[in-house]
Amino acid sequence: MNFTRWSARFPGTQRRAAARNEHAAAQAKRGEGSVPAARGAAAHPAPPPDGSPADPTVRGTGTAPLPAVPALDELSVREVLGLLPALVALVHGPEHRVAYLNDAYTAGFGPRTTGAPAHEALPELGDLGLLPLLDQVQRSGKPRTAKNRTARGGSSYTVTCTPVEFPKADTDGEPDPHHSGILVHLADVTDHAEAVDRLRASERRQREAAVTLQRSLLPQELEQPDDLRVAATYQPGGTEAAVGGDWYDVITLGAGRTALVIGDVMGRGVRAAAVMGQLRTAVRAYARLDLPPHEVLQLLDGLAAEIDASQIATCVYAVHDPNEGLLAYASAGHLPILVRDEDGTVRRAADPTGPPLGTGGWLHSSGTIALGPGSTAVLYTDGLVERRGEDIDEGVAALERALSGAQGTPAIICDRLMRALGVDADHDDDVAVMVLQQPARTGADAELFHNAALELLGGVEAAPRARAFAQGVLASWRFPAELCDLGVLAASELVANSLQHGTPPMRLRLRRTDRRLIIEVTDGDDHLPRRRRAEPADETGRGISIIATIASSWGTRRIPGGGKAVWCEFALPDK
Repeated sequence: MNFTRWSARFPGTQRRAAARNEHAAAQAKRGEGSVPAARGAAAHPAPPPDGSPADPTVRGTGTAPLPAVPALDELSVREVLGLLPALVALVHGPEHRVAYLNDAYTAGFGPRTTGAPAHEALPELGDLGLLPLLDQVQRSGKPRTAKNRTARGGSSYTVTCTPVEFPKADTDGEPDPHHSGILVHLADVTDHAEAVDRLRASERRQREAAVTLQRSLLPQELEQPDDLRVAATYQPGGTEAAVGGDWYDVITLGAGRTALVIGDVMGRGVRAAAVMGQLRTAVRAYARLDLPPHEVLQLLDGLAAEIDASQIATCVYAVHDPNEGLLAYASAGHLPILVRDEDGTVRRAADPTGPPLGTGGWLHSSGTIALGPGSTAVLYTDGLVERRGEDIDEGVAALERALSGAQGTPAIICDRLMRALGVDADHDDDVAVMVLQQPARTGADAELFHNAALELLGGVEAAPRARAFAQGVLASWRFPAELCDLGVLAASELVANSLQHGTPPMRLRLRRTDRRLIIEVTDGDDHLPRRRRAEPADETGRGISIIATIASSWGTRRIPGGGKAVWCEFALPDK
């Protein structure tokens, strides 16, 4: 307790201060100076040269004598406790009988009967849950503090219970040293508690807004390619953690190919979620260009620096090609893709891995990993495998072990991986996980998926051979006559365009899934054809326009190693 702070309010102190003021006034009337001397002279007056005792007042400078320090023994404990603004109660004995209540306590809770047990006379202590605390203090002899206890009226208190010992005469007149009591000090912290509640409510609203923004920017429903089964999940960090910038997406590119992306913005809160939304939108736009993975990351790198130079992001962009059975990918500082084969073997996608997006000055490169029938691939953010005090490689190894034994649909595997890695509602970081499977089809299901290809050597016989090949394949796949005619026409126009504007080697490839027919022609020329308006007198230039008219969709792309592919799709009729 700080007695100095309260000493000016004690009656005895006030009387002594008045006497000193009267003495100082009398000195002033006698002509003694009133300008204070230097501190050193006042604190250490020099003795007179004649050896007489030093005068407590330094003459000639007008310095008043130093005020006397009040003796603590002169202070009444009852007066001190009565002047405290905090609520104070003193209880004694094993039943915690009331011995004293200060004025602040009675003003706060009303008058109470002394001598009665606390559980009867002081019911508010029971409401605050302090009666067990009094027992603990009495048994241990050590003070205890309970913070932010709320009474029925809504007021909050921080309570300190301090054991005290005081003598009591027994029948022999000897003091009883075991007679003990407890001083209960209740500090009203209602304003502080309300401020804390308001701050927490504000933080909760901000977090809910960030989570809502984050979830709204993620795909509400994943695209489901013909050749893949895909599921993803997002788990925001616990209530004490600000939401991050994790995201994922599935983008259908056409011709049976699918782009898959997962990333993590290095930041927290609404700003990270907003940057994530911009990057996700940009990925979808760049994916429509059907560029190789490393070129997409190159474009994203420059955009990330323009969005916010202070924030960087990691990202993996991958493209699945069912014709090749490969997953082509590029990584910008992200964790490796994991692939589990049908026999349970788990493989990590090897380098290349470049720096995160937004750092600039780096030429990214693409790699490939096999994804055959029955395989499962996992893309994830660092919140799944990173733990404080552990190397992140240990987390990736734990994920490999969990993946090796995970069975079921992609959605089930997502849940099992999250549980195996200990991700729950209280996890301290955001987590995004995407699982994709290449099904191993057998029986009737396998009859719905077929591939056929023809190498074209060029010359005048190439076009008739392509038409005959397409006619025979489409008839064997038992398509309706109208769809067969459209497919043959599309194959003829694509081959004719390649013969006129492309270079060898050339290939015609037909592919059917359970939902569409895909026709694709590749050649060795890098020039991408575009749709244009042909004049009435033009003899050429209408092939792409015809394709765009009869097909559900069409597109072009450059292929690794040089050359291009031109493709179109026809939606199969519902059965």
